[in-house]
Amino acid sequence: MDKVFIIIPTLDPDIELMTKFIKELQKDFTNILVINDGSKSSYDNFFQELEKKHVIVLKHYVNLGKGRGIKNAFNYILNNYPDVLGCVTCDCDGQHSYKDVKKIAKEVLKSKDKLVLGVRDFDKDNVPLRSQFGNKITRNIFKVFIGLDITDTQTGLRGFSRNLMTLMMDLAGERYEYETNMLIFTKEEGIKIKEVPIETIYLNSNVNSHFNPLKDSILIYKLFLKYFVASFSSFILDIILFLSIFNILEINQKILAATILSRIVSSLYNYIINSNLVFKNMSIPTLIKYYMLVFIVMFISGCFVTYLYNLLKIPVLIIKIIVDTILWVINLIIQREFVFKGAYNGNYEE
Repeated sequence: MDKVFIIIPTLDPDIELMTKFIKELQKDFTNILVINDGSKSSYDNFFQELEKKHVIVLKHYVNLGKGRGIKNAFNYILNNYPDVLGCVTCDCDGQHSYKDVKKIAKEVLKSKDKLVLGVRDFDKDNVPLRSQFGNKITRNIFKVFIGLDITDTQTGLRGFSRNLMTLMMDLAGERYEYETNMLIFTKEEGIKIKEVPIETIYLNSNVNSHFNPLKDSILIYKLFLKYFVASFSSFILDIILFLSIFNILEINQKILAATILSRIVSSLYNYIINSNLVFKNMSIPTLIKYYMLVFIVMFISGCFVTYLYNLLKIPVLIIKIIVDTILWVINLIIQREFVFKGAYNGNYEE
């Protein structure tokens, strides 16, 4: 397959494992590119031997991260191989078999501009607990916050057409978060995802992986944490303002009035936080859509809280929290699919 490049990011790889893997790949693939992402100098001979075997090696003098390595590989291929139709990225820690890499490569040639993902079965007995737990959390976060239902959000076995390589070179992210940003980008741009089942391989509980569960997870979940903090702090501010105004006002429709006044302040706060921390491509149309939603949700909240307060005669705070929690979920979906759709623009981590 001379029309598909294989890209393998590496850092202090298992020499025996990787030598065997590349030997298998070269049965079918002419073009293989390895990124030496700041490996120790003791690996220099190994990488030199790869070059003698017609493997292209791009070297980072220091560790710059998987995301930077993949982008550099895309750039190299696009500049030097105009006839190549796409590429497959795969890990060097033994998680991907030769036959699965070949399967993804064939799919790249068939699927045109779909992002092809090699997806694993995380219910198998050989999956380490941290990988099983981490993937299921990320999968659910993606479903709720992004609206993407992906079987394996953390797979490193991915296939890209030439056009997708070009589009994804401009995405933010230097390390593992770059692969997460790719998935968000597909949602924003309407790019389809093709999932291909692959073997679920974990050698010695995946001890060769350089993924740092704490540091790299923070990078991956950074966007979602920012959004949650913005939403939750706005919710708390709205409740505090509502109670304060509710207890001061002496009018018939004080629940509705308190709802309106508190929501004006909390929504402005929420928009400012989101525009500075989460969505980096805010605009006048986005602002208009945002406040259309704010006013609709505000009046629904005020009317429902008033109705339930008069009906049930229980503390207004309890009713307010229940009603607004339900509306928050609905509000999140509408913001995701209508208000802020396209507002990520690939640069939300910068």
